Amino acid sequence: MGATNKCQRSISTAGGPLRVQLTVRDALNSAMDEEMERDESVFLMGEEVAQYDGAYKISRGLWKKWGDKRVIDTPITEYGFAGIAVGAAMAGLRPICEFMTFNFAMQACDHIINSGAKTFYMSAGNVAVPIVFRGPNGAAAGVAAQHSQCYGAWYSHCPGLKVVSPYSAEDCRGLMKAAIRDPDPVVFLENELMYGIPFEVTDEVKSKDFLIPLGKAKIERPGDRVTLVSHSKSVGTCLDAAKELSAQGVECEVINLRSLRPLDEESIIRSVMKTNHLITVEGGWPQSGVGAEICARIIESPAFDYLDAPVVRVTGADVPMPYTKSLEPLSLPQPSDVVLAVKKVLNIQ
Repeated sequence: MGATNKCQRSISTAGGPLRVQLTVRDALNSAMDEEMERDESVFLMGEEVAQYDGAYKISRGLWKKWGDKRVIDTPITEYGFAGIAVGAAMAGLRPICEFMTFNFAMQACDHIINSGAKTFYMSAGNVAVPIVFRGPNGAAAGVAAQHSQCYGAWYSHCPGLKVVSPYSAEDCRGLMKAAIRDPDPVVFLENELMYGIPFEVTDEVKSKDFLIPLGKAKIERPGDRVTLVSHSKSVGTCLDAAKELSAQGVECEVINLRSLRPLDEESIIRSVMKTNHLITVEGGWPQSGVGAEICARIIESPAFDYLDAPVVRVTGADVPMPYTKSLEPLSLPQPSDVVLAVKKVLNIQ
C-alpha cells in the first residue's frame, strides 16, 4: 500500500485534468486488446497466456475474446516458441511473444538477436521482423539471483532491436501500442512490481489512438539544480527522492527515459545544460550499464562543458541478487541513495 501511494503522488500526466485511474496491468491488457482488434495479424503467444490469463494476468480475458488462433499457450520452451514467433513475423504476422520473465528469455537470445535483430540488415531490407518480446524485467521480490536481473543494458547493446522500459500506466499503454505497430523487433521490458500500481491518466491516454513514439523521453518533474535520469521502476525512486529534496529547497529534474534504444540523448543534454549536474539511477548492475552509456554520451557531447561536477551513477549492487529479505533492499537503489548522491554532487549537507 505504501508503494502504491507513493507512485500515485508522484506521477505526472500528458496534460489536462486527471480523469481516471488505470493500473499498469490494465494499461498493457487494453493496449494489446485494442491492437488485436485493429490488426488481425497481431497475436499473443507464451506460457500460460491463454486459458490461465497469463502468469501475472496481463492477458486476462484475451483468450476468451480472441480464441485459440490469436492467443496461444506454449510449452515451457523459450527457445522453441521465440523461434516460432520470429518466423511468424518474417512471414508477415505481428506476434507478441511473452516471456514469463526476461530471465528465462536467455534461452531465446539466439532468436531475439541473431534472427530477430539482424534479419532486416542481412536481407538487405527485404525481410522485416515486426515482433514484440515482452514480459517482466529486473528485480521483483523474494525471487533471488536467477530471477532478478535487469536486461536493459543487455538488449540495448544490440543494433536492430528497439528497447522500451516503461514506468507508468501511460507509458505502458502508449508504448505498447507503438511497439506492436513498429516494423522492427521491440524488446518491451516491464516490471512485475509495477503491474498492480494505479496511475491517474487523462481521457487522451484512454483513447484507442493514443501512441507514445519510441525513443522519446518524458520530463516527469521539472527542476533546475540537478538532472536525475532513470527508467522503469527507478523513475518512482527518483520522484520520491525529488519530493524529499524539494522540501529542502533543491529542485531536481526527473527524466523518464521510456526507451533505452533509441535513447533520447537530446532531452538529457538539454536538461544537463540547464541544471549543470547529472545523476543516473537504475536497478541494473553498474558495469556497462545504461547509466554508463549515458555518462559516455554526455562526455562526448556539448553538455560536458556545462557540468559543474562529475556525473554520478546510482545502480544496483554489483552482486547477484540475494534471497535474504533484509539484503534485498540493500542491493537496489533506494530514495535515500538518490538523496545522498544529489547532496554529494551539489556539495550540500
